[in-house]
Amino acid sequence: MLDPIIIGLVAVMVLVILIMMIFALSRYKKCPSDKIMVIYGSVGVNPDGTRRSVMCIHGGACFVWPIFQAYEFLDLTPISVNIDLKSVLSRQDILIEIPSRFTVGISTENGVMQNAAERLLGLRMEEVQKLAEDIIFGQLRLIIATMDIEEINSDRDKFLGAVSGNVETELKKIGLHLINANISDYQ
Repeated sequence: MLDPIIIGLVAVMVLVILIMMIFALSRYKKCPSDKIMVIYGSVGVNPDGTRRSVMCIHGGACFVWPIFQAYEFLDLTPISVNIDLKSVLSRQDILIEIPSRFTVGISTENGVMQNAAERLLGLRMEEVQKLAEDIIFGQLRLIIATMDIEEINSDRDKFLGAVSGNVETELKKIGLHLINANISDYQ
């Protein structure tokens, strides 16, 4: 017959192991496909020896160490930005109006995703939309100021390409990418 003390110790050890396993499994976090999981805290070192600020997971899972790490999600829902440029000067000092609608979203491209985690984490969608709007507004004005009115009217593909290229470059700096650009008729 087994000693009741040994049975009690075995039961306590089994209970402790079970609790530790449940705790470990609860810290294994999955990231849905429509989000980016941003893990921050002690997340490792870059190849050059500098400390990493964040680790981004898209469509996967990772163990999040208690006390040393925390996590939040960035939403990948597309953001619609309406820009109605009024009284913008072309290179020939002619005033034009360009109503347009852009669709942007947080990028899942490596490097750009890190920019989003470092610059957009904690912001509400309205704040991200406002940042995108300001960037697009500035780039549209810049492109229009460098083109003749004839260029804008005759070669819309060139104009749209210039706008898309400039806007995409600037959006990547904060972790966004251009999904679609729809520029209406110019006036």
